[in-house]
Amino acid sequence: MSEAGVATELGQIEIAHGEQRVGVVALGGGLRSYEAAGRELLNGFRPGERPASGRGQVLVPWPNRIEDGSYEFEGKRLQLPLSEPENGNAIHGLVRGATWNLVEHEPDRVLLDYTLEPQPGYPFTLGLSIEYAVSSAGLTVTTTAWNLGTEHCPYGAGQHPYLTLGTPTIDTLRLQAPGQVVMFSDERGLPVRSAPVDGTEYDFRAGREIAETVLDHAFTELERDGDGRARVLLDDVAGAAGLTLWVDESYRYLMLYTGDSHPDVARRGLAVEPMTCPPNAFRTGDSVIRLEPGGSVASTWGLEPRLAAEGVRDDS
Repeated sequence: MSEAGVATELGQIEIAHGEQRVGVVALGGGLRSYEAAGRELLNGFRPGERPASGRGQVLVPWPNRIEDGSYEFEGKRLQLPLSEPENGNAIHGLVRGATWNLVEHEPDRVLLDYTLEPQPGYPFTLGLSIEYAVSSAGLTVTTTAWNLGTEHCPYGAGQHPYLTLGTPTIDTLRLQAPGQVVMFSDERGLPVRSAPVDGTEYDFRAGREIAETVLDHAFTELERDGDGRARVLLDDVAGAAGLTLWVDESYRYLMLYTGDSHPDVARRGLAVEPMTCPPNAFRTGDSVIRLEPGGSVASTWGLEPRLAAEGVRDDS
């Protein structure tokens, strides 16, 4: 059996460039691991394990939650299964348990695809692909969706990586995040109000230690650099190691989550979740993409290691 065939059978796929190593899984099309110069930069999961607490998972066709799993689209009331029954919500889309197909596998790049067929609460046909590519610039992740049906369909995308620099907790790390507006949620995880971050513990724009701040918040009105990208920077206090997560302009929201409510991830990594729309978007309509028949949309985010002590050599 070929290397690609073995990877598909086991659901484990690896790519590399220089001293960077990336692990991807066919189950859910997710990101299992990312390592640079021997340093693990994701709080991921071991080969053969199923991802828990959302680790690295692809969140399509919506990220985060939908209240009561119900929403209205094009005049029709639709009801999704309650995948978060304890809170009465549908959460994180419909592809996390799906087996994606390996389309292309090169040493430094992998392309997966999946067809989301009509089902209860989402009676639409969606073609999906996700590409992971690693280069001297870091890891780039591009998610693309095509409406394969004959009617418009609602769409949103996100992903759920937990960033780490290898410290026991993230409390001692310095976080710089671009959100100018923070969203506050109720006990069900549904947004109830938004406010500017100015003067609050959620203002990380200038960069500061995370310390005891508990984060389970979506941020928007992202400050962007000249290239249109918004960036989240995570650094150790000595400045010897850092990691940047960037998003393109299609991602208007970032979820920051310290994982306090989940013992397996609690404060071991910081979830920085790119999202094209906010929590409960299918219900509110906020920033939901309305894909026309035959239409497509792509969104891209990436990771850039900054390891001053070890460096990241490019051996290509």
